[in-house]
Amino acid sequence: MEIQVGDVLKLKKQHPCGSREWEVLRVGADFRLKCLGCGHQIMIARKLLEKNIKEINEKA
Repeated sequence: MEIQVGDVLKLKKQHPCGSREWEVLRVGADFRLKCLGCGHQIMIARKLLEKNIKEINEKA
């Protein structure tokens, strides 16, 4: 799965703020994501993230 910094991911489960969209800030064994609804940032393991992705909107 090809995910790059700047991509916007739509996940299966929504964040408590109601948003499903996350911006990729860091790529590696772990990803740093920023919620586009409230701005909260998380680190998540690659394996867990790849399982929960519904859609990838690539950067321009």
